[in-house]
Amino acid sequence: MERRSFLRGAVIGTSAAAFGGTLMRGAAYAAPAQPGAGPYGALGAADANGIMLPAGFTSRIIARSGQAVPGTSYTWHNAPDGGACFADGTGWIYVSNSEISSTGGASAIRFNSSGTVTSAYRILSNTNRNCAGGATPWNTWLSCEEVDTGYVYETDPRGVNAAVRRPAMGRFNHEAAAADPVRQVIYLTEDKSDGCFYRFAPATWGDLSSGTLQVLKAGTATSGSFTWANVPDPDGSPKATRGQVSGAKKFNGGEGCHYADGKVWFTTKGDNRVWQINLTSNTYELAYDDSLVPGGAAPLTGVDNITGSSSGDLYIAEDGGNMEICLITPDDTVAPFLRITGQSGSEITGPAFSPDGTRLYFSSQRGTTGSSSGGITYEVTGPFRA
Repeated sequence: MERRSFLRGAVIGTSAAAFGGTLMRGAAYAAPAQPGAGPYGALGAADANGIMLPAGFTSRIIARSGQAVPGTSYTWHNAPDGGACFADGTGWIYVSNSEISSTGGASAIRFNSSGTVTSAYRILSNTNRNCAGGATPWNTWLSCEEVDTGYVYETDPRGVNAAVRRPAMGRFNHEAAAADPVRQVIYLTEDKSDGCFYRFAPATWGDLSSGTLQVLKAGTATSGSFTWANVPDPDGSPKATRGQVSGAKKFNGGEGCHYADGKVWFTTKGDNRVWQINLTSNTYELAYDDSLVPGGAAPLTGVDNITGSSSGDLYIAEDGGNMEICLITPDDTVAPFLRITGQSGSEITGPAFSPDGTRLYFSSQRGTTGSSSGGITYEVTGPFRA
């Protein structure tokens, strides 16, 4: 599960992989990550924002639900969830979903080159329980609805172009999306206890209006080989997409999803696992499983949103647990990176790095109140390793 060749940035590929996978025999699998010392050392005492951080790191509050984003007149949405950052000239934009029924949508905050907030605005309105999603190489945000017949919406982080619904990407309980520019597909997770792992191959890369939805087929083991199969009826009616293909592998509550360097990682909250899919060998394995940590001392529980850094570290946010963002290093060590105190009724969502990798954004979905109206969005700055 070596990740030291992690790509610093996504490079748009020119060749698409064939839909089917070749079964691999005798593949070697790495042991899932185990607890150890993190690269940044122990967490310090909670700061003024209630966040415990390693030495050298600082936090600030960017926005609060129901209040104007500081420096703007825009009211930040309730229940902030999945997010991503996009380059914007010399600055950047952080987008965030709103996991609210019927009126969810997504918003954005724009920063200048010094990190000062310059504007905030709505990029998607009146959609349903927008949970996670993913960025595309052509700089759009895919906002996913977490309902049984949910859609994927393609949005403009700059707020210029109108959001577009993408039904060809399937109607199911969508969670996260991750773009693979080499194979020219989008990977999709499904938040159901018997959910599947999908990929969408657009007819034309960069245009998500049409294409083929496929599901991963494999055995019941926690490692092995896999193939892809077409989903006959992507609109999920009258039969749900996860039940249409015999042999489709079931995953217990798909959550976050992240692609880099020929591999895709995704989390399953029902069994506290992080899965790794090797797209070169067409094999899968466990990158982390809390039940395989000796002595019941697992540092990472309630796995949820996931992102990666240029160093190859994976950052996984907890839904519950100790309200931590934990990291898994390229040498398969798992350790806490930060902890939010005094917010046990919440969950951490939307971790994403600024384009230069020096700032990490995330939210506490329900903040100190335990209510969707209490969401808080943060920025952490510090000596992240390159």
